[in-house]
Amino acid sequence: MENITTSVELKKAIQVLEVDQYVQGQDLKAQLFIIADSFKAINILKSSVKDIVSSPFLIDTLIGSAVSMATGYFSNKLLIGVSGKIIKKFLGPLLKFGVKKVVTHSPISIKSIGQSILHLFSRNKQSPTQL
Repeated sequence: MENITTSVELKKAIQVLEVDQYVQGQDLKAQLFIIADSFKAINILKSSVKDIVSSPFLIDTLIGSAVSMATGYFSNKLLIGVSGKIIKKFLGPLLKFGVKKVVTHSPISIKSIGQSILHLFSRNKQSPTQL
């Protein structure tokens, strides 16, 4: 900064500093409104939902859980079937729990087995060649 020697230079320097202070104050107010808006409940909820939806780990976990529950349910229905004998009713939940546990702890291997089964069914049948 230059040395101020006259009262005119002092007034100009004060005016420059007042303008800088006003601009900085306006920037600070704008930033305060942005921060206050981000703390509103709806905006917090929106950002949380956006983070949840964009998380691939959570989506994989939800899909794995849904698959494990479905396989447990269908294995239980398969074991019990239409007749509901006491032994089947007792073993059904145990089988359901076991299948759920296996599917939950090894989703990658279940996924690869499922893909190979789908690959077998979707494989184009080759027509026999004529001799």
